Amino acid sequence: MEKEKFLIKNEFVSSEETVNIINPYSSEIVKQVYKSNSEHINVALGYLTSIFPKYKNIPSYTKAELLQIATNKIKKRKEDLAYLLTLETGKPIKLSRLEVDRAIFTFQTGAEEARRIEGDVIQIDQLKGAEEKFGIIRRFPIGVIFAITPWNFPINLVAHKISPALASGNVVLLKPASASLCCGLEIGKIIKEASEDIGLDYCPVNVITSSGSEVEKFVSDDRIKMISFTGSPAVGWNLKKKLSMQKISLELGGNAGVIVDENSDLKLASSKIAVGAFAHAGQSCISVQRVFAHKNIYKEFEKLLLEETKKIKFGNPFEEDILVGPMINETEAKRVEQWIQEAKDTKGKTLCGGKREKAVLEPTILTNTKKDCNVNAKEVFAPLLTLNEFDDFKKAVEEVDNSNFGLQAGVFTNNLQNVLYAYENIEVGGVVINDVSTFRIDSMPYGGVKQSGIGKEGVKYEIEEMTERKILVLS
Repeated sequence: MEKEKFLIKNEFVSSEETVNIINPYSSEIVKQVYKSNSEHINVALGYLTSIFPKYKNIPSYTKAELLQIATNKIKKRKEDLAYLLTLETGKPIKLSRLEVDRAIFTFQTGAEEARRIEGDVIQIDQLKGAEEKFGIIRRFPIGVIFAITPWNFPINLVAHKISPALASGNVVLLKPASASLCCGLEIGKIIKEASEDIGLDYCPVNVITSSGSEVEKFVSDDRIKMISFTGSPAVGWNLKKKLSMQKISLELGGNAGVIVDENSDLKLASSKIAVGAFAHAGQSCISVQRVFAHKNIYKEFEKLLLEETKKIKFGNPFEEDILVGPMINETEAKRVEQWIQEAKDTKGKTLCGGKREKAVLEPTILTNTKKDCNVNAKEVFAPLLTLNEFDDFKKAVEEVDNSNFGLQAGVFTNNLQNVLYAYENIEVGGVVINDVSTFRIDSMPYGGVKQSGIGKEGVKYEIEEMTERKILVLS
């Protein structure tokens, strides 16, 4: 089996140690990757720091060209990238193709945003003594962005770090998740090729394959100007504690709630919720986890939701009609089994699913669950949702908001007053009307509050995070 090298400076490098990539469905070793060490990280940081002055000063059209070429290369390799994504993570192949399409869009958006980073002209003569002065404000790149990405969207979330960083003149040290190193390395290869195509004698992205514990030693390194992290709350908040003067963006977990009001289109709601809860085995931080249906339509909605859930096929992720593949490993699937049993031990009822075969868990719906049990209070990150009824819309909003997380929420309703009430009173980064919490377009501002993190993704909004305003005062 050929081993994959990591990208340090402007070349791909091997080492003495390797990491095995294991397919979650077959449990087979499908790839081997050379593992970087502390010295490699140190070299990469030194290199990126040294090339930053050169990269930040190239014209915006050249940065746009770099990202456009990368976009085109991803398009040409779509099927190969989708296959690799499924091989590494067990994501169903049709969803892997969709993820690559989203990454294409994310890089394309970066190419466009590179040409239109905004500034301001402001009046300075607002007090006596400041006559005939005005200010010009521009955004400037900050330097090395340390990007740490998860395994559940190992191509598009890499795109979400690299695209805005390069568009705004920054350079990137990328650390992909250990379970999906090859996807990150492939994007690194594409950026290196694109850099060569436009005549750069350096690569503005390096990709390391070190363990998380080794990486943590460097998070307070002054050469790093910002950390952009997507992953678990425990790891994310711990990283924040270790910083010195770096900026940080954290996109963490969620246990998203969705309300189904009495005047909703129930067929629409049931079909969208089933997909939003169970696609990719629910392994998304905005996956539908907690559903609240109005008592007047509860029975009809429950019936429709069960019908939609029973249509969903699960199993081998390489089969074209599969929506629910394996969880990332059998240990995680067993954890959810235990959480289901805990809910049942406290009078919860299984409406469907709950069975496990190795790492594959059937789409599962529980009802009559306690607020404080794990399937409600924590992020389940699995093909599981809880369903309960409500009799007052304001109480349903309170239930959705009764969470340590605050990423996104969904509300199915045709009552404008309820739309506005939900928008104003659910403490989350986004409220989606007549669709599920799982809805996301990659250009929109995306990020949460509370335990769900700080900062915003979405290329335009990430550029704001990755740059600093500087004013020039003129007389």
